[in-house]
Amino acid sequence: MAIYDTLGTTYGLTRRPDPRIGAQIHAALGDAAEVINVGAGTGSYEPPHTVLAVEPSQVMVDQRPPGSAPVVRAVAERLPLRDEAADAVLALLTVHHWTDPAAGVAELRRVARRRVVVLTWDQQIFRERFWLVRDYLPQAAAFDDTRAIPVDRLAALLGGAHQRPVPIPHDCSDGFGAAFWCRPHAYLDPQVRAGISMLAQTGEEALAPGLARLAEDLATGRWHTAHADLLARDALDVGYRLLVAEV
Repeated sequence: MAIYDTLGTTYGLTRRPDPRIGAQIHAALGDAAEVINVGAGTGSYEPPHTVLAVEPSQVMVDQRPPGSAPVVRAVAERLPLRDEAADAVLALLTVHHWTDPAAGVAELRRVARRRVVVLTWDQQIFRERFWLVRDYLPQAAAFDDTRAIPVDRLAALLGGAHQRPVPIPHDCSDGFGAAFWCRPHAYLDPQVRAGISMLAQTGEEALAPGLARLAEDLATGRWHTAHADLLARDALDVGYRLLVAEV
């Protein structure tokens, strides 16, 4: 069973593509005429010239909108595709779910004619800058420590990749891990947490004490006092990175 067969049942409700992040992803793809999206999920950020999506979870496939690119159920480590199958290959917030990232990246490079674009995050920066895991949910940070791929290692596996920071807008519509960095009440919503694998996989029992402290700090105003500087920002860099590699 694919991991998102259990985690992804409400994914389409909270994980809506943010156009500003989408613009950065599409710019990274450049003039690629054909794109393959690996670990495609519900199809977020797929450009119109996507010729194929690869996704192991039927639950996620079922949430893809009408008119999406054709999809094949497969894993990144064993792509059922010929060498140099498309101009560019896309992999967005997926590498940390792979059982063998090195094999998966090798497959991305094999099927790309020109370029590979990967969206990931720098775990050290994430731990230091994101108040939720730093101050309230260290258990979630510890879980991510077990699966996050160091950005420099990932860049090396890609054969050398240029790193582009992806600041998160204050009103980000895509509810991934740090999307609600200035809307803290959102993390108290079980539906929001269900769409964030870092939280969903850590588990509600482990998160409960930290969430209770967050709720109290929001009720008393302590959170807003401690993080007043965040409320004036339009975007925040908490470590998300686009890696762009030529092959």
